[in-house]
Amino acid sequence: MNALLRRAAGAPGGRRTKYLVLVAWLVLAVALGPLAGKLGEVEDTSANAFLPSGAESALVNTELERFRTDAVMPAVVVYTGGGAQPKAAADRTAFAEFAAEGEQISPPFPSEDGKALMTVVPLSTEGDDITGTIDELRGIAAAGAPPGVDVAVGGPAGSLTDQVAVFDTLDSTLMIATGLVVAVLLLITYRSPVLWLFPLLAVGFAAVLTQVGTYLLARYADLPVNPQSSGILMVLVFGVGTDYALLLIARYREELHRHEDRHEAMQLALRRSGPAVLASAGTIAAGLVCLSLADLDSSRSIGLVGAVGVLCGLLAMLTVLPALLVIAGRWVFWPFVPAYGTPARKADTVWSRIGAAVARRPRWSWMMSLAVTGVLALSAAGITMGLQQSEMFQEKPESVVAQERISAHYPSGASDPAQIVTRAATVSEVKAAASEVDGVARVEDGERTADGELATLSVVLKDVPDSRAAKDAIDGLRTAVHRVDGADALVGGTTAQTLDTQRATDRDLTTVIPAVLAVVLLVLIWLLRALVAPLLLLATVVVSFFAALGASNLLFEHVFGFAGMDRSIPLLGFVFLVALGIDYNIFLMHRVREEAARLGHARGVLEGLTSTGGVITSAGVVLAATFAVFAGLPLVTMAQMGVLVGIGVLLDTFLVRTVLVPALALDLGRWFWWPGRLFSALSGPASADTPRTSPDRRCSAAR
Repeated sequence: MNALLRRAAGAPGGRRTKYLVLVAWLVLAVALGPLAGKLGEVEDTSANAFLPSGAESALVNTELERFRTDAVMPAVVVYTGGGAQPKAAADRTAFAEFAAEGEQISPPFPSEDGKALMTVVPLSTEGDDITGTIDELRGIAAAGAPPGVDVAVGGPAGSLTDQVAVFDTLDSTLMIATGLVVAVLLLITYRSPVLWLFPLLAVGFAAVLTQVGTYLLARYADLPVNPQSSGILMVLVFGVGTDYALLLIARYREELHRHEDRHEAMQLALRRSGPAVLASAGTIAAGLVCLSLADLDSSRSIGLVGAVGVLCGLLAMLTVLPALLVIAGRWVFWPFVPAYGTPARKADTVWSRIGAAVARRPRWSWMMSLAVTGVLALSAAGITMGLQQSEMFQEKPESVVAQERISAHYPSGASDPAQIVTRAATVSEVKAAASEVDGVARVEDGERTADGELATLSVVLKDVPDSRAAKDAIDGLRTAVHRVDGADALVGGTTAQTLDTQRATDRDLTTVIPAVLAVVLLVLIWLLRALVAPLLLLATVVVSFFAALGASNLLFEHVFGFAGMDRSIPLLGFVFLVALGIDYNIFLMHRVREEAARLGHARGVLEGLTSTGGVITSAGVVLAATFAVFAGLPLVTMAQMGVLVGIGVLLDTFLVRTVLVPALALDLGRWFWWPGRLFSALSGPASADTPRTSPDRRCSAAR
């Protein structure tokens, strides 16, 4: 079995099999390519796709399906300024064709101060493009408005449209931005005008396979997919795939200096870098899969979909990329073609100088590194958690403008009332109980099911739907209506969904984070065959996360001007940064372990740092730049995710992997590898340059 696996692993670098690998990928891309474009068909954009499983608000959404054949989402049109009545009446007539079947458009409803009118348009969410409908409504509302009359279309349907617009061009933006970054970095690293094309070609294959795999799993295996996870999916494929491409190309280039036959060079590059790449992908995928333990369905979707992308990226980078490079030959590095028998790098490099500086004072180096990260981490103590709907966009979309105008002239919750589903026989008692709750402006009768079993009530809150006061009102409503005997009443709506999501996110922190840490630790123990090193590596990544969280908070508060941090960011940021941050430690320490068995511990640490410094730095910059694309998106949540992950990756690249980890390894000496074979093989003081073992034993320890 091992021989079979070795032959399979060497196939991309084989004299004949390299063509078979390329042909297989081409056939796969042509045959399955049409399915890649169908990913949008399986995306779940319903409210329950972003809610915790079993939450009361999710149960309300399910029960509401019994009241009508089509799910309905309201759009709210608000008119301000004198003389708006004729315009509002004319628009109501024009809006009639867009109303859901069996639903009526409300007459323009005046505010108590007489300065605004509000019309509610119930839209069907089944089979129609609700975002396209909102665009048409906005076109009608904007046309022919008299001087002094302002019109804005918002409500739940308008808010959804503005959020979906964020993702419309996400994939293409990321592809273009990442392609440019990769091309520039490869040109800088290898100074080759053609090499940059090969990682991008391989990433293209990976992207097709990822989209196809995600589509098939969503269609036939109930893999949850939503627009947010679909957008992040491409980031992972590009970022992680490019990281592996950079690592493999660097090792292949190194072996070309040592071996005349490029096929042998590639097979050795795969054999020696393969375990690190496999461990890296396994760590990231396993860490993301831990999100499946989350209550929040959107977090579960990001985790599972992301794991699919990482594994597809891994497969492409270990098969089609090596095949393409070997088929192309050495000239792909032109004009600096690696010549057989020449040194792989200069004796004196920036990384060798950094390593020497760290080696002179290792304890001071790691203490100073911890001091820097500690200072940054202190800023995390002042984070304001949670964002209101009006704070979710970097620039105010029309839905936020509409909500602000509604809040100025109506009860703030008028555009998006809470929903109560109850037994029809107890609707009067439930209505009376709800009316007595603090924060409730009024309670209105709703619909009944065809069998007369259930009824709904609409509850207009006094405060903005996602404010703290509105959430307190939801808690009060739930307490009050749950006390009505035999009502089986449930409270839902947008405010209830926000509250349930917030609480689920807090619970997920205590469930997912320990699982991620345990999984990553096990992978490191398996890879390094030690206990001390994995524990220290994991600790450094956790420290780096808190430093990134603090640094990000400073930027959010003083540069971007965000009102706070979205509650989903700490959990998702932790999973991404621990999984991705440990990536570079894996690349570094796998090489250090290999060199330590050959050269001794101290020299092995410095050789590992010097050998991997350039490629890991390039990989870190690529990944950080890829996530940084999110910072330019109008949705604050995505911008915050991009900034946090980008800063965290850069900290891991330039501080943790470059200074902190090597300094700890040098300070601990061979105890860094306790209790593995390498610990036993490396005898003598920490400064020893060579182990007191035979060459055969050193090779055994390395394996």
